[in-house]
Amino acid sequence: MPSIRAALFASATLLASHASYALDNAEFEQCMAQLRAQADEAGIPAQVISHSLNTVKLNERVIELDRTQPEFTSSFSDYYTRRVSETRIETGRKKYREQQPLLQALTREYGIPGHYLVAFWGLETNYGGFLGSIPVLDALSTLACEGRRGDYFSGELMNALRIIQSGDVEASQMEGSWAGAMGQTQFMPAIFLKYAIDHDGDGRRNLWKSEDDALASAANFLQGLGWQREQRWGREVTLPDNFDFQLTGFAHQRSLSDWAKLGVRMPNGQPLPQADMEAALVVPSGHNGPAFLAYQNFRVIMGWNRSESYAIAVGRLADRIAGGGALHQAPVPAPRLNREQVTRLQQTLNEQGHDAGAEDGLLGPGTRQALARYQQANGMVADGFPDQEVLTHIGVLP
Repeated sequence: MPSIRAALFASATLLASHASYALDNAEFEQCMAQLRAQADEAGIPAQVISHSLNTVKLNERVIELDRTQPEFTSSFSDYYTRRVSETRIETGRKKYREQQPLLQALTREYGIPGHYLVAFWGLETNYGGFLGSIPVLDALSTLACEGRRGDYFSGELMNALRIIQSGDVEASQMEGSWAGAMGQTQFMPAIFLKYAIDHDGDGRRNLWKSEDDALASAANFLQGLGWQREQRWGREVTLPDNFDFQLTGFAHQRSLSDWAKLGVRMPNGQPLPQADMEAALVVPSGHNGPAFLAYQNFRVIMGWNRSESYAIAVGRLADRIAGGGALHQAPVPAPRLNREQVTRLQQTLNEQGHDAGAEDGLLGPGTRQALARYQQANGMVADGFPDQEVLTHIGVLP
């Protein structure tokens, strides 16, 4: 007899075959019956299942938001300007001062400097100012039944039920983002179960209302991801005029001394620090924009959120909170592309033999590398940046 998970997967696959990815209420209720059975099979008490899932509703807005994530549809310039704003910097500095006793204790215990913890807090929920108002059980159930990543979200729904079972939060109070991320640091349920901490000692891991719990849990998570003590996230650098931009990206990590030999310097023209460590070079808005050396902790940040734009924003916000200055080179604006346009770009790159990978409408590292190969083949600066020139040349924009 097939398992409940297999039956759920088959149902989700059928629903995903609909061209519009739309769900009607009857299909959703059929899927919910299977999710309740899966929860029972996972050993979750019947009372928790009934209390938590009997009032769950389909949320079509969640599906729409799943297809317009800002890390993928905004340019780095747009993303960075919004996320690392002067208001967020000033608020972060204020929070950093207010939370010094807690932050110092967390740094001693977990090795995460306080300005980084505050930066994550600021990026995730604007320092607790916006936690998300979507019922998490609605969001996870909708995404589990929608089918595109049904297996993942059905698993997260089971984790959310376990959190409710533990008594950390009532089902009716479990609100968060469209993807099911929760609390002041926006943990997914699996991360909550593994890393959330009751730091204030009230008997509950309350990431919604307790700043102590939220910041301590963030420190615990970053330590678990492999944060390197005494290391930065990375830094802004300047490049020589004749720099080979095909050396950018994480496939081309090298030592700081090797980068120095290639002419990479600090923004003020001074030599790079002398340290026995490796870094990758990241140019999120092309050869005319800022360049960053990304250290190991950059990869740790991407373990929290896999967007390079997010990782740079966290690092730079942390720098500014700690008193650092503005970027030496401002990000360069880029044309805004929708997923259909990115898919067309990927199709063209693949047709011409540049291997953009899956034609999924996401402008990720694979597509950027393929675009760099196209630029090189056509006599352009091969930085992988989708500016007006290359997008017009390849036929994506007029």
